[in-house]
Amino acid sequence: MTGRHDVVRGAVSRELWPDTAAVEDGVLSIGGVRATALAAEHGTPLVVYCRETIVAQARAFRAIDPEALVVFGAKAFPNVAILRLLHGEGLGADVSTLGELEFALRAGLRGEELLFHGNNKSNEELEAAAAAGALVVLDSGEEVGRAARAGVRRVLVRLTPGIKARTHQSIQTAHDDSKFGVDLDGALGVVRDALDALEPVGLHVHIGSQLARVDESLLAVDRLAAFCRRCRDELRWTPRLLDIGGGPGIRHSPDEQVPPPHEFARALVERLRAEWPEPARVALEPGRSLVGRAGVTLYRIGATKQSGGVEYAAIDGGMSDNPRPQLYGARYAARLANRDGPAEGEFRIAGKHCESGDVLLDSVALPRPRRGDLLAVPATGAYTLAMASNYNGVPRPAALLVAGGEATLIRRRETVDDLLALEA
Repeated sequence: MTGRHDVVRGAVSRELWPDTAAVEDGVLSIGGVRATALAAEHGTPLVVYCRETIVAQARAFRAIDPEALVVFGAKAFPNVAILRLLHGEGLGADVSTLGELEFALRAGLRGEELLFHGNNKSNEELEAAAAAGALVVLDSGEEVGRAARAGVRRVLVRLTPGIKARTHQSIQTAHDDSKFGVDLDGALGVVRDALDALEPVGLHVHIGSQLARVDESLLAVDRLAAFCRRCRDELRWTPRLLDIGGGPGIRHSPDEQVPPPHEFARALVERLRAEWPEPARVALEPGRSLVGRAGVTLYRIGATKQSGGVEYAAIDGGMSDNPRPQLYGARYAARLANRDGPAEGEFRIAGKHCESGDVLLDSVALPRPRRGDLLAVPATGAYTLAMASNYNGVPRPAALLVAGGEATLIRRRETVDDLLALEA
């Protein structure tokens, strides 16, 4: 635990930073705790999660439709403490592997609070999902028989509505040649087969992640509603649960324009109710929109130099703890967390790994960085630690949950001994 330090709120953008982020005497605090104290006690890199922000986001999604099934897309950050916190707010979990399932089970989730996804579920995964009572999302016709033999009963059928979302191609999930789901031409047959062998309760659609436009998602809802009508008219089957997925984006940098995630989701729910008036429960699968803005990563600055006219500041992490810039061209904001002042130039923030591409921020305006300074990068609560690696033999960072002037360790820092423990 870290002791309380009262703060006077300074100017910190709520569109990028957690709800409790504040500045006092040039020092950043989150959850009432100074970043300098957190880094001194827990080391860096360090991912700091604001409890208040996570709870507020969860409640905003629950308020869209109090009867909806809202499940956290656990792949954004599978963590027992975060899953437990969200479960306390009435949220379930969307998981896609044995590992993610076990995180959710240890957080106390059971039964239809769990949705089990995956485009290539093993028999072992289907059996584990059945044992947990999870609602399984069928991704292909091939899964019907295997799911039945594994003991699965209640299922959704995932549709691929043929929509290319305007997001990075690696996180588009509903275009015509997507690896996910069943295209609309073949989906009716999968539902028919599922009616013979299982208990299909509904349908699922999800078009991608980090979505900044609602138009394509509204089109997906329209196609989902049209398919519902086909099921009712041709199969005499009416879905009781309609999962319209997740994917609302968040802002990672000041120039990134995205609508508030809960407003994005509300528009989809309203469209679904208008296009499909039959009684059906709605399911939502927010991931990054619950935890992304809640997380801030703290780094310690080391080497600084000029090279080819570029001012460099190197940090003690990089692509091993946040690969999104390399994978998706993600751009972030940053500020010094230990002192404030006017910008003295544009600086490139490089990681410590043996790759020229290990650059976290290509250019950010800062007071001139010095060795030992603390750098804070907001909107890093999703798909950072979840995608972290041990490249160059670097242990993965610790994570904290902060609230009310107290910090709780929710993921310990790895050590080199942890890495060596896997060696045969």
